[in-house]
Amino acid sequence: MEELIEKLKVQLIEQLNLEDMEPEDIDADEPLFGTGLGLDSIDALELIVLLEKEYGIKIQNPKDGQKVFFSLRTMAEFIKENQK
Repeated sequence: MEELIEKLKVQLIEQLNLEDMEPEDIDADEPLFGTGLGLDSIDALELIVLLEKEYGIKIQNPKDGQKVFFSLRTMAEFIKENQK
């Protein structure tokens, strides 16, 4: 799980062009939106694309997105559960 979280940190920085950040700057349990990393709805779309492109996973129910994208750890858990 930790290996996947580290990989997600790098992918997050690349996908969202967070040039001022290093993987170690991101706490796996910190909220991605709002008070945590402060991502916005456009970033959410980028994360959806990342899941589909890199992991072949689609979020079927939009309401699940809030739970899946709460933190990097919740994203990693979702990937582990849904990866074929």
